[in-house]
Amino acid sequence: MKKLLFLAVCSALIQSNSFTKTIKIGMSAAFTGPAQALGNGVKEGIQTYFSKINANGGVNGNTLKLVALDDGYEPKKCAPNMRKLITKENVFAVIGNVGTPTAIVAVPIANELKTPFFGAFTGSGVLRKTPPDRYIFNYRASYAEETAAMIKSLVNILKIKPEEIALFTQNDGYGDAGYKGAMKALKSIGYKKGASLAHGRYQRNTVNIEDGLLTILDAEIEPKAIIMVGAYKPCAAFIKLAKENELTEVLFLNVSFVGSKALAKELGKNVSNVIVTQVVPHYESDLPIIKEYKEDLKKFSKTEGGFVSLEGYLAAKAFVLGLEKSGKSPTKESFIDALEKMSSFDLGIGKSHYFSKKEHQISHEVWPTILKSEAFQPLDWKSLK
Repeated sequence: MKKLLFLAVCSALIQSNSFTKTIKIGMSAAFTGPAQALGNGVKEGIQTYFSKINANGGVNGNTLKLVALDDGYEPKKCAPNMRKLITKENVFAVIGNVGTPTAIVAVPIANELKTPFFGAFTGSGVLRKTPPDRYIFNYRASYAEETAAMIKSLVNILKIKPEEIALFTQNDGYGDAGYKGAMKALKSIGYKKGASLAHGRYQRNTVNIEDGLLTILDAEIEPKAIIMVGAYKPCAAFIKLAKENELTEVLFLNVSFVGSKALAKELGKNVSNVIVTQVVPHYESDLPIIKEYKEDLKKFSKTEGGFVSLEGYLAAKAFVLGLEKSGKSPTKESFIDALEKMSSFDLGIGKSHYFSKKEHQISHEVWPTILKSEAFQPLDWKSLK
């Protein structure tokens, strides 16, 4: 009798969809160390959106669980994290990993173990092959697109000569990606002497920026603009020391990975001419996605948010849209197939997006911002003339 009663209860629960499946999604990023603001910011955005989805019944009745492991922005920690997430935690996909040096080791593992690698917080070309890797999908514009936007604006709008542009980059795959993007952009406008530009470097996860600055200070031509491809702590240290060494009128241009809020906090007050190109709209804009984002932050996060968190949120939203189209019992392969058939979808940023077998990147847009009153505001390049 008890067995029959138990079976009846189970049947009723199944019919009422009370039994749901938990889909585990992995993440490996820096939650400690000099780049922790980036890892924690992306995680905040992803977890906020997942919490909203779970509160509303999940995805096709399935709840989402984020399994996040700390890699400290170090490849030697990211690689075992990836294998642990996929082979031991049995995650369905990996989302929101942070950084290029970590992506360099993570992407081959995702491809090897045939696991979706979605919305990484990096603009590196290693995730943007032609044709794209089947398991790699991006949200953001590439570093090449960010640095191209910088170069074109500096040369075409501000009339700065290419030889008056210097570079300061992290000495690894991240810095290399930004440098190559800048050189490609300069070549596209007819400048052929890219190798002669002053190029200072620093080691990842350090603030040892003195040698890099000295390389730029010793250059024959004093720069009017310095394109920076680094993390917020070393970039802030570089800017402060550069200004102390009479580079007071120089424009300091950072790619989005720097982390705008963290950079502004490190720089403090009275810092001028600091620009960051963003790959998401401003978090104070009036777009539908910003309203949705802020409302969800209040309900599920209790934090102010920012560009980094917003990118994580947008990546999570796009991920869920693909998961919704994969059915009640999605597989990794059915998820990839569903993504590649998403010919039109709206994230609320003012335009339609799409995926296909040849297009695995959602956005190619870049929004320039400038530091004003300890916060980054939208920038009109013409205002700097």
